[in-house]
Amino acid sequence: MDNSEKLFQNVQYLKSVGPKRAKAFNKAGINSIYDLLFYFPVKYLDRTKLINTQQVIEYVINGYEGEVTIIGKVDSTELINTSKYRSKFSKNIFKVHFRDDTGFFECVWFQGIKYFKNKFNKNDIVAISAKPVISKYGHLQFTHPDFDKLDETESLEFLNTGKIIPFYKLTKELKSSNLGDIQLRKIISGAVKEYKNYINETLPAALLAKNHLPSINKAITEIHFPSTTEKLLIAQKRFKFEELFYLEIIIAKRKFFTKYHTKGFSLKPKTNLIKAFLKTLPFNLTNAQLKTLSEIKKDMSETTPMNRLIQGDVGSGKTIVALVAMLIAIDSGFQCALMAPTEILASQHFENISALLKNFDVKVNLLLGGRSSKEKVKTLKNIETGKSQIVIGTHALIEEQVVFSKLGLIVIDEQHRFGVAQRAKLIGKSFTPDILIMTATPIPRTLSMTLYGDLDISIIDQLPANRIPIQTFVRNENRLPKIYKFIIDKIKEGYQSYIVYPLVEESEKLDLKSAIEYFEKLKLTFFKNIRVGLLHGKMNWQEKESMMKKFAAKEFDVLFSTTVIEVGIDIPDANIILINDAHRFGLSQLHQLRGRVGRSNKQAYCILVTNKTIESRSANLDYNFEFMSKTDIEKSKAAIRLNAMQNISNGFDLSEIDFKLRGPGNIFGKEQSGLPSLIFSDIIKDSEILIAAKNEAFGIINNDPELNNEKNKILKYTLTKKYNSEIDFINIA
Repeated sequence: MDNSEKLFQNVQYLKSVGPKRAKAFNKAGINSIYDLLFYFPVKYLDRTKLINTQQVIEYVINGYEGEVTIIGKVDSTELINTSKYRSKFSKNIFKVHFRDDTGFFECVWFQGIKYFKNKFNKNDIVAISAKPVISKYGHLQFTHPDFDKLDETESLEFLNTGKIIPFYKLTKELKSSNLGDIQLRKIISGAVKEYKNYINETLPAALLAKNHLPSINKAITEIHFPSTTEKLLIAQKRFKFEELFYLEIIIAKRKFFTKYHTKGFSLKPKTNLIKAFLKTLPFNLTNAQLKTLSEIKKDMSETTPMNRLIQGDVGSGKTIVALVAMLIAIDSGFQCALMAPTEILASQHFENISALLKNFDVKVNLLLGGRSSKEKVKTLKNIETGKSQIVIGTHALIEEQVVFSKLGLIVIDEQHRFGVAQRAKLIGKSFTPDILIMTATPIPRTLSMTLYGDLDISIIDQLPANRIPIQTFVRNENRLPKIYKFIIDKIKEGYQSYIVYPLVEESEKLDLKSAIEYFEKLKLTFFKNIRVGLLHGKMNWQEKESMMKKFAAKEFDVLFSTTVIEVGIDIPDANIILINDAHRFGLSQLHQLRGRVGRSNKQAYCILVTNKTIESRSANLDYNFEFMSKTDIEKSKAAIRLNAMQNISNGFDLSEIDFKLRGPGNIFGKEQSGLPSLIFSDIIKDSEILIAAKNEAFGIINNDPELNNEKNKILKYTLTKKYNSEIDFINIA
């Protein structure tokens, strides 16, 4: 057996594992020894200088309010019934008394007592992490601390050398096989010592040296059992770099393939159609729009297919830019397709574009799944014969019966809502058409250069000159009567309003307001003399379209709605939006909803209604959530989101906060982008590593796109072995 093949033996062959425990490992996703070696710690107990009881007491007396880690031995446990003391806490308190060489301290739990009672035995050695206080009885005390058990050897090593101890995620399956922190560390320690040198290197030596990174064998050792904090950080950097580097290699190969291996159409206007259209607009394009149009025109004139992303804040005028691009294609003798994520948005695009082109001989068709068969057959014939020059639709555009005569440009609105395979089907309806993607969800620049690294990016970062900044307020729900009066008073000035609710139907778990329930209630009370309408996701697209047309025609003054209005709805006189339970929405979604108003020269208002608990909390973006309960974390994050909405209007600035709060998540899943998921790195926090990895990857692919050079064969081998499925998506950009 080749040494490297030993890594892929079943994990059961490791000491202290065996067939029974192997099943628990398998359920945790650990099937082989290799898998176990890459099962990295989730945290470390890292204190090079031991802090004892006496030192902690001195810290507290001197005003220290931070978190500390202290090691002690369990002396005794105590269950206290507090009912006789009329305590404000639950009836029982659980205390564990500890001691070390310098004194005693205690840990207290008010909740989960049944669980914690079984966790501590006399003489257990435990590392306690929490904020220390001095109780009214003069005892050093920690309330609901984090804790980790150590064995005697680890404790001694920690005392004598300041050893850094790793802690791994213990799944319920691993726990059920009687595996605790100590046993798992011993198993992994044995595996690292015996098998680390069998792991094949995945990065060229020159690349490691240039970026001051350790070999994979050294990095594996240091990430599991670090000798110093510095070496741990370098090991972590190595795996972050490797992950981001291969991500960028895939993106670079995709861009190279698109640029040099595909030939498209050279689209150049043949008449004065574009100039004539721009003269009909009742406004001037912003400099950002003109710059983007210049980039698009240059792309379309070349034989290499355009592959461009337009990023723009809500209301920045992306659709007009896309329409001009479509007119360039039409004036060059080609058809265009615009794919939107929802029927209501596709319908609105159709209405708006048709109105803008009413004085021009351009045929626009709408293709939706719910249309009558007679109407659909007629539209399909227009598309196939080339009579239809602009086709607007949803997923219906990718159906097999849709055949284009000469498709030259595809515009995709809200690209992140479509999977790679869906986009591929639409692109496959033509011979290498130009692609223009629009997104109204601003993305941090480090993220966009990664997720869309194979695209050329244009950013429209200006709003039309006549736009007045939207005033945003956070209000307690007990002020709703005053807010309703404000909405009613503004109707006299020609204002229309949205009142948004999170769900269509009442949820027993979340206790959210229901759009239907409150519509029925409020139209008989506060809004009994006001014209009101209702829009929600359970309506079919024709009902939604009818409701929006009536609202646009001012048949309603107030529209009750769910988040179905989030994307793309444009009603100039709708200049108030009231968002109920605003703390339950994400920051990006709140910003999108706010973008439904402020589309005229009137002052617009966004009112975020929440509860008193959230409204009164301070919002500090740099707050450390690590030692907070899940409930407190959510409250704090909600406070930050609402505070940000009230003070920041720029979508790109909000996106930075949003990604810091929730992380980028699994944004690289195959369904969305054909890119690998990130395990070790965070492209917001690790932006410097990302930029270095991107520069290295693109430099290598530009010089050796097939990775045939001897020095790059290690990269080609690793791509084939680890990222084979992602490489399959390169042709789809």
